[in-house]
Amino acid sequence: MRDLVLLGSTGSIGTQAIDIVRRNPESFRVVAIGAGGGNVELLAAQALELAVDVVGVARSSVVQDLQLAFYAEAQRRGWATGDFKLPKIVAGPDAMTELARQPCDVVLNGVVGSLGLAPTLAALEEGRILALANKESLVAGGPLVRRLAREGQIVPVDSEHSALAQCLRGGSAAEVRRLVLTASGGAFRGRRRSELTNVTPEDALKHPTWDMGPVVTINTATMVNKGLEVIEAHELFAVPYDDIEVMVHPQSVLHSMVEFTDGSTLAQASPPDMRLPIALALAWPERVPGAAPGVDWREAHNWELRPLDDEAFPAVELAKQAGRDGHCRPAVYNAANEECVAAFVAGRLPFLGIVDTLERVLAAAPGFAEPSTVEEVLAAESWARAQAQQLIAIAAKGA
Repeated sequence: MRDLVLLGSTGSIGTQAIDIVRRNPESFRVVAIGAGGGNVELLAAQALELAVDVVGVARSSVVQDLQLAFYAEAQRRGWATGDFKLPKIVAGPDAMTELARQPCDVVLNGVVGSLGLAPTLAALEEGRILALANKESLVAGGPLVRRLAREGQIVPVDSEHSALAQCLRGGSAAEVRRLVLTASGGAFRGRRRSELTNVTPEDALKHPTWDMGPVVTINTATMVNKGLEVIEAHELFAVPYDDIEVMVHPQSVLHSMVEFTDGSTLAQASPPDMRLPIALALAWPERVPGAAPGVDWREAHNWELRPLDDEAFPAVELAKQAGRDGHCRPAVYNAANEECVAAFVAGRLPFLGIVDTLERVLAAAPGFAEPSTVEEVLAAESWARAQAQQLIAIAAKGA
């Protein structure tokens, strides 16, 4: 039995993790959950169903709403007053960090954005196994995480990095030649740069495989998301950027591959279903039987792999260079991109302007030091956002 803390419990990762717990009560027990506070009804329902000890909410202003939601959920379940114990509530911007320090075996960090960095560091400091779904922890805070993490303490939740972790069981670190991350290619796979000039946010949001939020979906269309994953892979597995490749795989069944020095390649294959990597991260290194459906080997399959078109989608190479440069450049890459995506959705920046602006922000970045505190990471991100906003405003005036 593993005791879990679930951060971001009302989001996609969190709700799927709870589904896994629900189906495996003999293996997992949730002791605390936390979320931003945008859906207190769901948070209350989760807390009472799982009988957690502590609930965290990042927005202090919704604490009273959460308390009322507890009673409404209990009433819906037919529970009389006094028949259930209300969990302790922790609230405010440090709530997720406080939850990450709760006694448990595994902390699942599904928090979105840089708010996830401090909880990651707290979980590592407390010696917990960290099931990591928060990209910013490694992209923006890589140097901070590296200083704290013990070998094997971080287990990736992203399907690509979970696949790499599984494949890496097949050989020693000295035997690894390269990592190959697969990419669905997003809404515009196969298009040339000239064919991306007039695409709209509605076009970019039509992902052919995955059901994700708008920011991640657009990041997939620009391939920025794969750039972030390359940085993550470097941080997780200590493989040089020159030895990390990206291949476009439209079927999203081969989740990533590892090539070894003898010429053999191991790939992890499964239908696109995030419950598999989530379950594996919660139980690592064990597998959870029936976590998700497998490939039907009684059927014929055609799986395609093609090289990434770096001219049409330069975001991956840009991310690699930011990673090589270090000194908060990955944090700048991530934060500036968020501003550019918001401007694209609002109609203030064309699609190609997202990565073009991102490149200009990186070129203008001052000589940041290698970060030693969360505050230094956040300061670099703040500069990147302001610089991106300035460049977006200039571009809008010239349009």
